[in-house]
Amino acid sequence: MDHSPPSPIRAASQAGITSAQSEVAWQALRSAFGARPVQSIEPVGGGITSALVLKVRVGDRNYLLRVEGAPSPLRNPHQYESMRIAAEAGIAPGIHHLDEAARVVVMDFIEPRPLRDYPGGHGGLARALGELLKRLQATPTFPFYVDYPDIVARLFAHIRRTGLFADGLLDNHVEHLDRIRQNYSSGLARLVSSHNDAHSGNLLFDGQRLWLIDWESACRNDSMVDLAILIDSFGFSPDLEAIFATSWLGRAPDDAFYGRLTTVRALTRLYFAGVFLSISAAAQTRTTPDTDLSVPTVEAFDNRARDGVLSGPEKFHTLGKMFLASFLSGSAVPRFGAATS
Repeated sequence: MDHSPPSPIRAASQAGITSAQSEVAWQALRSAFGARPVQSIEPVGGGITSALVLKVRVGDRNYLLRVEGAPSPLRNPHQYESMRIAAEAGIAPGIHHLDEAARVVVMDFIEPRPLRDYPGGHGGLARALGELLKRLQATPTFPFYVDYPDIVARLFAHIRRTGLFADGLLDNHVEHLDRIRQNYSSGLARLVSSHNDAHSGNLLFDGQRLWLIDWESACRNDSMVDLAILIDSFGFSPDLEAIFATSWLGRAPDDAFYGRLTTVRALTRLYFAGVFLSISAAAQTRTTPDTDLSVPTVEAFDNRARDGVLSGPEKFHTLGKMFLASFLSGSAVPRFGAATS
């Protein structure tokens, strides 16, 4: 029997996917499905990831095959255990093959419907997100990796070493982060199973219910981290934010809740500033350090990105600066899905 990779994988390899990834992908398919024929394989785009993500047709069903890309220095060693727990709880798609050593997983493919079609409109979606988050945090607790302020600080230190910004330009951010880290533990309620990247691009609606995907960052964390990320990702109005928080809490949010949310949201915004600015730094398109931290309004950014005036590494650089500004001021940030597409 010919066990060579089918032509779609060979074509994907020619498009820039490494031969090692192709071999890992093919071995995973054989482990998951044995001799059952693979009808088709096609790349799945979207998101910010170095992973190889493929939609695979076997029999009358579609599956998702995901091979992790080059490991980051900040790579979370517990992502696969966290994914397994979430899948067993019905929060992540069902897993058919998982090889942590090879960093590959085969799971159910969720045919996505637009989140705007969720029953009950924006309010129904906000309520469902709160319930999903509550279910996630009720699972057997994910393994611990690192305290959230520490991982944020490591990523921010990396950004400061890239030379993207002139010396001293980020000193106010360093001081503000130090203040947050000094007082952070006093308001920490509990550590729970946390996705840590729960933005709209990692949520799927299948026409009936919601799923969370892409568990690269998942580990035990502050119970409000996913909450803060979701609020920013969807750009919730105060009314929708209250619906979401009430669904998660089981009661109306109080002043203590909002005070803690402000602290955690500052950290999540600095974290995503680091993510977006890392993309800018990796592109190596800037010839001199940036000396200007001024940023456009959210509306102006959205318009420029939609019209193609702002694209590629410069879009991510601007987006990162907007999150830096929000870290200090609490100003609004672009919705993640619209910003990163």
